[in-house]
Amino acid sequence: MIEQAVAPGVTLQKRGPRSVVTDTWFVFWREMLLPLRDPFSLIFSLIQPLVFLGLFGPLLGAAVGAPAFGGQSTLQWFLPGVVVMIALFGTSMTGSNLQYELMTGSYERILATPLSRSSLMIGRALKEWAPLVLQGLLIAVVCIPFGFVFYPMHVVLGLVILGIFGIGLGALSYSLALVSQNKEWIFWGVQQTLLFPLMILSGIMLPIEAGPGWMKVASLFNPLTYLVNAERELFAGRIGTDTMWGLVAAVVTAAVGLAVGIRTIKRNTN
Repeated sequence: MIEQAVAPGVTLQKRGPRSVVTDTWFVFWREMLLPLRDPFSLIFSLIQPLVFLGLFGPLLGAAVGAPAFGGQSTLQWFLPGVVVMIALFGTSMTGSNLQYELMTGSYERILATPLSRSSLMIGRALKEWAPLVLQGLLIAVVCIPFGFVFYPMHVVLGLVILGIFGIGLGALSYSLALVSQNKEWIFWGVQQTLLFPLMILSGIMLPIEAGPGWMKVASLFNPLTYLVNAERELFAGRIGTDTMWGLVAAVVTAAVGLAVGIRTIKRNTN
């Protein structure tokens, strides 16, 4: 466990809701300074999704056929899945940043501050929202000249839902980093083991309807499935049942992620 440095005779006061909000803002802004100072990393992270859209998209359309896309074009069907893929890869790896801080000792210096322990997790998790939404919006705009039909309000709503999901997944990634501190191989082993089954069973790459029965059943227990369906419905300019279920999946993921994250950070700092 990591002990908090407290001077003799100093009593730590319980911080109220307003202090927690202020602390969360400080943590959020500190984390946001990293991508703001190095915007090239955000731009570079868009290369892989664009490669998937440019190379895998045409092959997908030729191999599966138009009927599998519900009457939509390949790009209109595949783009929402790629945007979800950005969220899945980006937020699930954020715990590696925390592991680096643990190795360099900067995390211990943060613990010596009077910041509330809850704000450390909430602020870090909220940081995942802004870059995620910005990247998804840029990808959608870039695809307009290639035939993607852009529905602004629907796309923005879809990205907000995706951002809520990213907060929860980012918090879980940070929790995993804290639990596996000093054992980096555990973090990457668990992350990689869960990442690809979740991605495949959600229908991001291929229509899940084309799979066997057991795979269809397994996809029903995957929260990412509902998120992907919601994004496809919204990116197609519709709001319906899939959107509602996607929002529920995102909110539940965020709630569980933050709850686990706050509990983990408190247990590792007391």
